[in-house]
Amino acid sequence: MKIKRHIGLSAIILFVITTIACCTSGGGNTLSETEESADSSKVEPVITKYGLPIDNYNTYYDTVKLRQTIAEILFDFGFTAQQIHRLTQCPDSIFDVRKIRPGQACLLVTEKDSAATPCYFIYEESPKTYITFDLKNNYHATRNNKPVEWRESEVAGTVNSSLWVSMQENGTSPLLAVEMSHIFGWSVDFFGIQKGDEYRLIYEQEYVEETPLNNYRIVAASFRASDSTIYAIPYTQENEELFYNIDGNSLEGAFLKAPLDYYRISSRFSNSRFHPVLRRYRAHHGVDYAAPAGTPVYAIGSGKVIAKAFQAGGGGNYVKIKHNGTYTTTYMHLSRFAKGLKVGDFVKQKQVIGYVGSTGISTGPHLDFRVHENGKPINPLTIKSQPKKPISDSCRAEFNILCDSLVKRLNGIENATIEATDFIRQ
Repeated sequence: MKIKRHIGLSAIILFVITTIACCTSGGGNTLSETEESADSSKVEPVITKYGLPIDNYNTYYDTVKLRQTIAEILFDFGFTAQQIHRLTQCPDSIFDVRKIRPGQACLLVTEKDSAATPCYFIYEESPKTYITFDLKNNYHATRNNKPVEWRESEVAGTVNSSLWVSMQENGTSPLLAVEMSHIFGWSVDFFGIQKGDEYRLIYEQEYVEETPLNNYRIVAASFRASDSTIYAIPYTQENEELFYNIDGNSLEGAFLKAPLDYYRISSRFSNSRFHPVLRRYRAHHGVDYAAPAGTPVYAIGSGKVIAKAFQAGGGGNYVKIKHNGTYTTTYMHLSRFAKGLKVGDFVKQKQVIGYVGSTGISTGPHLDFRVHENGKPINPLTIKSQPKKPISDSCRAEFNILCDSLVKRLNGIENATIEATDFIRQ
């Protein structure tokens, strides 16, 4: 009996020890699996730059200096004369070594070995493009594009002194003032806007690797002057995108309100103006736009170039365009003409025909712009312009839905800069 009881107790003890061992073993396996899972979740993401897993290499950056040649840059990176020669033999269509520009970045990419074996040489051609030379593959060169994205923002403001200054006060690029002048250029005189005029904008800005570029797209806009608000709603009709008002009429007309981008009027149309050079009163049948020398001058409408000449005792370099049987326009005091422009050419609306200058009788850089209606001079600021084709009946319902949505968004923008939204279109 005593023996049996001893055997039974031993069996129980053995069972308990075995069970604990098994549980401990099983728990150990589970812990190991958990640790492995945790370790796998700690894998660092691969950082890609210039199309390369950049952390897998050593990188050596430099910036092109004034009058520095590509050979000097490569020599500083340790290239031999033979290697420099091989790299500079790539086709000009991919990379013209004579056109490297000061301030552009370049870098050498090497292996992480004791010899720092060169792998790639990269030249940043522009904020969005770069040239890669594969040093391991016979110095093969390719032009590549950086990934870009468009981020949407909203802004509203009131003009106190000028639209340009108002944009700056709102922390927004003044270049948006130029974009607005392109959209409303047929219906708003941006050289005559008044204190208290208001604007609202929904726009997109291009970004490259978190760096904002001065590239913008207007999603919708409005401008209020003298208690009248004009809305600009983009819509594509017959494969052409135009901006329309809320009635579905195109904002684009036969003639622009002004022949150059947003600057200021220094002298208006007058039958008796005191001439600053001749020191006497005489008629000034045009509008003077003060602008820096070299500012592009546009044709306000399509037409035929009927004169391109120099007038020593007056207008200096000038271009005259006949638009139709009613209107001709003249652009004076140009520093130079657009390349290749000649009498008899047909030019399109907003085609560059010359550049602001101070030729002829002039006290400084400006454009003297004149309009003749049926041979008689008229005030250029009053020229009539018929709009382009309106929204068709078949597109009206779709346009109205888009228009109502964008007008609601515009009216909801507060009169201050609003941070970029999370909306990103790639």
